[in-house]
Amino acid sequence: MANSRPKSLRILYAAGPGNVIGTYKYWLNGQDDPSQVCVTYSGQFYDVCRFLDAEGYVISSFKEKEFFHDGQFTIEHRPMQFKNASGILYHFNQVWYGIGLIFSALTWKPDIAVVNEGTTHWFVLSILPYLGVKVVPSLHCTLWRKYIPLTTTEKIISRLNKHFFTNGCTAVLTASIDISKQVQECAGGRSRPIFEFLPMYRRSVFDGIAPPNEQYLPFIVLFVGRIEVYKGVFDLLEIAKHFSCKGRQDIKFEICGTGSALESLRFAAQQSKVDSFFVCHGYCNQPQMREMLGRAHVIIVPTTTAFVEGFCQVVAEGILAGRPVVTSSVTPALSYVSDAVVEVQPNDVQGYGDALLKLYSDRNFYEQKRQACLQVQEQFYNPSNSWGNALKSVLKTIQ
Repeated sequence: MANSRPKSLRILYAAGPGNVIGTYKYWLNGQDDPSQVCVTYSGQFYDVCRFLDAEGYVISSFKEKEFFHDGQFTIEHRPMQFKNASGILYHFNQVWYGIGLIFSALTWKPDIAVVNEGTTHWFVLSILPYLGVKVVPSLHCTLWRKYIPLTTTEKIISRLNKHFFTNGCTAVLTASIDISKQVQECAGGRSRPIFEFLPMYRRSVFDGIAPPNEQYLPFIVLFVGRIEVYKGVFDLLEIAKHFSCKGRQDIKFEICGTGSALESLRFAAQQSKVDSFFVCHGYCNQPQMREMLGRAHVIIVPTTTAFVEGFCQVVAEGILAGRPVVTSSVTPALSYVSDAVVEVQPNDVQGYGDALLKLYSDRNFYEQKRQACLQVQEQFYNPSNSWGNALKSVLKTIQ
């Protein structure tokens, strides 16, 4: 009697808001998605499935609804309704989207569900193990704001999530030590095994980026990220205005990214008459980011205490480009690259301005930080630190 082929492992991956179908088409041709500087997590997921000969069902909340099937992969863009909702509607939306994932699991019958944070409230997924599905949450942001006491609603959600992190999941993937500590705290010190990972990059993306212009004319400060108040972009505008009053227009701010506050920021810069050296570029793809990094002298990450920062990949990207970073402990990436960073107290607008002036005026200090960048880069190129490798380790443990 002929041996039948073993049943393939089936993995459902709730991937967050990315264009996972677009990424797949690049991946199929052996390419990284050029819309991102780092190696995408969905691309790493496809690699893991290929390595394990597993079937993958990827669900993304990308804004354009689409369904795609190719070989071992089923990929769906399932937009999240009321994506920018707040209050009760936000929580309803989180629960409702999670229920949709549960129904997909009932239909497709995966062995394992890997779920990115932001997809649903974690406690909603506690039902999946009763359906025979092992759950692996992937956390890219902290569970709560690091320096702000939990609200009543956040305390309730944290209590509901406690069972999930102690008994409802099989393992936990986390993007930083800060997230791991909060998972342990939420679980009362009894969380399921935690596997940490770092963002992963290709050397080719940063090869050829020249050292910073030694003439410092102008001295370029680069911000990359969501254009939102909680990311500190209006604090940067205040710094630019202060520099302008002091006649320091030789320091130029380049702002890259999109978000709900982009037009407000542009208008405010124009009204303040600093828009000639406070330039909002909008979204930049990978080639454009290479150009921006090549022009910059310093990367600034002024994320405020109002945000649940999980790692902040821009810090790693600045380091890989050989540019010192100015940020605060709100950014968990700080603990991985501290020698190459000028640390400022959270929300300290004047402190950020003073750090920039020190890097500009003290060439020896600047060069010390720039050289430190070279010493901490390797961890972000090493595949053994990647999300994909952490996921493989989890799957090996399960199998």
